[in-house]
Amino acid sequence: MSGTVLILGATGRFGRHATEAFWNAGWQVRTFDRRTDDLMQAARGVNVIVNAWNPPYTAWKRDVPKLTRQVIDAARISDATVIIPGNIYGYGKGAPPIFSADTPQQATNPLALIRIEMEAAYRDAGVKTIVLRAGDYIDTEASGNWFDMIITAKLAKGIVVAPGAMDVTHAWAYLPDVARAAVDLAERREALAHFDEVLYPGFTLSLRDVTDLLAAVTGRELTLKPMNWLPLWLAQPVWPLAAKILEMRYLWSMPHQLDGTKFNKVLANFQATEPSVAIAQAIRHLDVHPDKSMTRSSLDIITQ
Repeated sequence: MSGTVLILGATGRFGRHATEAFWNAGWQVRTFDRRTDDLMQAARGVNVIVNAWNPPYTAWKRDVPKLTRQVIDAARISDATVIIPGNIYGYGKGAPPIFSADTPQQATNPLALIRIEMEAAYRDAGVKTIVLRAGDYIDTEASGNWFDMIITAKLAKGIVVAPGAMDVTHAWAYLPDVARAAVDLAERREALAHFDEVLYPGFTLSLRDVTDLLAAVTGRELTLKPMNWLPLWLAQPVWPLAAKILEMRYLWSMPHQLDGTKFNKVLANFQATEPSVAIAQAIRHLDVHPDKSMTRSSLDIITQ
């Protein structure tokens, strides 16, 4: 079952991959430009809306509720199914190490509460919704995520940066795979609950595991070093984003993975990319020759 899909945030991380995945699967793809397009008009006649809008952390409180209302109204125009790329923030500190669809969302920190309230708004509105929940993204290019901005920022110097405990399990998701999963779920949407949550299992890898894979991919000896969080603490009075990053720091020291039981049942034939291949694709834009330097990122100071 295919049809017409409207991608919101088509130039962002998830939206970029979703646009390609739906197109490759034979869907009619509409993208949306918030500067010039009318959302109600764009939503007419679509079967699925992918809500890949993701404002900066510092704008979540202001923008996420407003954007959520707009998407709900748009979905009602054509009785469309909304697909949300969900995160794991809602589980919170002290959650069990394996997240499942039955794990309660009991987080109390501000960013998590915004996401919990966003999902509840879709459920309460009665709009058909699929939440595709995943761990930290591994992208195919630098897109401002933890993997490219922090963890591999010093790869050219033979250093992998650890934002947290080096041997604690962590949930990862290769973005092209997550986007393909979104297409597969969209094509099976009639068999899902009116509001449904599917956890994408992805990879469960510690930072030491990631370092070993990076070493195998690059053929280099790499050193895993702890991230320096002090500059972020000091920057909070003048850089609001610092406080938001610190708010979610706990996820780097709390073991967690996503239970793929439901995903594997619904999408039994899904073929995920091997972790080594995903990581090789994620660093292909980098020049990791030890004699050449890399462009400094805006957060480079905290990887010293």
